[in-house]
Amino acid sequence: MPVAAVALACAPARALAQSDPDFRFGLSVGGVSTLGVVFETVYDWGSFEVMLGTWGFRDVSMSVVHKQYLGGSRVQGVVGLGLWMVLAFPQDENIGAAIMARAPIGAQWGVTADHFLNLEVGLNRALAVKRTDPEDETPVNRRLIPLPGAGYRWKAR
Repeated sequence: MPVAAVALACAPARALAQSDPDFRFGLSVGGVSTLGVVFETVYDWGSFEVMLGTWGFRDVSMSVVHKQYLGGSRVQGVVGLGLWMVLAFPQDENIGAAIMARAPIGAQWGVTADHFLNLEVGLNRALAVKRTDPEDETPVNRRLIPLPGAGYRWKAR
C-alpha cells in the first residue's frame, strides 16, 4: 500500500530495527468514521495506526497515521500526521472518493498496562475529491475541518 510505504519511509530505519513493537487493537467513535476498528503498532519512538470504518454502511473510510506520544505518565499527549481516504457508494450514483491530509491532536490515558482510552481532534484538509456526480466540478474545499473522536485500545501480549 503506497500510504504505508510513505509512512515507513518517514521513520528512522535504525529505530525500526532497534525497537520491539507492541500491537494494539480497538474501536473508535467519531473522527474519521462513525464507527471504526483500529490497528496500531507502537514503538519506543511513536506508532503507526491504521483505522478502518464507516459513516453509514454506504462508505468505507481508512486512515493511516504516524503518531508521536508525548510524556511518560499514564496520561500522554498525542500528535500525528497521515492520510485519510474515503470511498462512498451511493445507491443510484457513481462511486465517490476523497483523500485528505489528517493531523490528529489529543490525549491518551493508560487505564491499565493493557487498556487505553483516547480523545482526539483530527485537523483534516481535502487533497483530492472525485464527486459522485460527474458533472459537478465544484473546487475542493481547502479549509481545515476539525473532527473530534474517541477510542478504546487493548494491547495484545
